[in-house]
Amino acid sequence: MAVDFAKGITEFRWHGRGGQGVVTSNQMLGKAALAEGNYIQAFPEFGPERTGAPVRAFLRISREPIQIYAQVYHPDVVVCIDPTLLDVVNPTEGLKPDGTLVLNTTMTPAEVREKFGFKGGRVVTVDASKIALDILGRPFYNMPTMAAAVKATGVVKLETVIKTVLDRYPGKIGELNKAAMERASEEAQIG
Repeated sequence: MAVDFAKGITEFRWHGRGGQGVVTSNQMLGKAALAEGNYIQAFPEFGPERTGAPVRAFLRISREPIQIYAQVYHPDVVVCIDPTLLDVVNPTEGLKPDGTLVLNTTMTPAEVREKFGFKGGRVVTVDASKIALDILGRPFYNMPTMAAAVKATGVVKLETVIKTVLDRYPGKIGELNKAAMERASEEAQIG
């Protein structure tokens, strides 16, 4: 199910930890949306935190110029790339009732709904941690989680996101990320 741009702006909130690529994923998705002719705002929220501290990032995508200059309080989409944060933050906080929740987790969408009491919208789960370790050999699970968000929302084409990532990371690193994103798109569970 694609995002309905007729309603205006599509807003994302990302959760992760410092050093995990939350800000990078947010920027990559924003650049892909820009490449497809959209207007965007992409910005992080963090203070003097260090590696490992919780970090949030925000993204707005619209067909029209964006005139909002504040953080995203009621996102259409929440993406959590770090499964350990699911015991620290409630990713459904502020999420619109018909919103989309995208999590890097081994839980099924039904288990996520039960854990967080999320009745509406859609829940998308993907074991991005396993995908990253299998393909990249390291715990870089931001790109696979982003691919699951792209699949769930249709806000941009996966091919556009992959091109954006390959432009930023040419060579072997980019190709490994491409493989991880393609696999995550295939394995994401939507419920």
